[in-house]
Amino acid sequence: MKVQSVDRVFDILELLSREQHGLNLTEIGNRLDLHKSTVYRLLQALKQRGYIEKSAQGSYRLGMEFIELSSLYLNNLELKTEAQPVLRELSSLSGNTAFLATVQEDEVVYIDKMETFNSLRKYSIIGQRAPLYCTALGKSILTGKTGEQIRSLYRDRELKAFTAKTIRSVDALIEDVEKTRRRGWSLDDEEYEQGLRCIGAPIRDYRNVVIAAVSTSGYATVITSERVGEIAAYVVKAARDISQRMGYRSQ
Repeated sequence: MKVQSVDRVFDILELLSREQHGLNLTEIGNRLDLHKSTVYRLLQALKQRGYIEKSAQGSYRLGMEFIELSSLYLNNLELKTEAQPVLRELSSLSGNTAFLATVQEDEVVYIDKMETFNSLRKYSIIGQRAPLYCTALGKSILTGKTGEQIRSLYRDRELKAFTAKTIRSVDALIEDVEKTRRRGWSLDDEEYEQGLRCIGAPIRDYRNVVIAAVSTSGYATVITSERVGEIAAYVVKAARDISQRMGYRSQ
């Protein structure tokens, strides 16, 4: 799409954002001084993507996809704000870097982190993605899905091996997620990156819906098998604190 077309798309979106009841094709063309054929082509593209919708009367207004996109941004912004002091505490208690992530399709998306002052390993990870099935953050997020939903998610997706310990079957993944759900925390035991161990827990909102996850990660020589239980308690508390800040109340 040419730059001029992109400008016109934004002109249409900005115009419709100010019109509660919408505008028809002719009105949009007149307001923006654009030919009807140009307006129609851009409206069709936006409509196909769900960013605008057309009423029975022929008027166009912003669609649910655009509203959902804005809501996701605002929710993530609020989540980051509420989570930061908790991440700081988790990093301090565990002695390791703490992470916050949300989900998009079959991947976690890192939206914040908190490193220890003397951290030897520096992470530039904000905005990066990782698989759900072999990360502690991902397994925690998957606790918000049923076994059948997990099976459906991976029906046409390969569970790629990152290390010798990576889960490779959906049945094994569902079993691991069930274990995570029962105990309240997840474990990536060198499954995504050799030599690293990560412990996570799910974050819920006011609807009791899993919307994100928090974790802490470190070398397996630091987060030893003997320390897993101790650090898991810190992570579970962090997830509970963030959930409460997002409006969650235990049932």
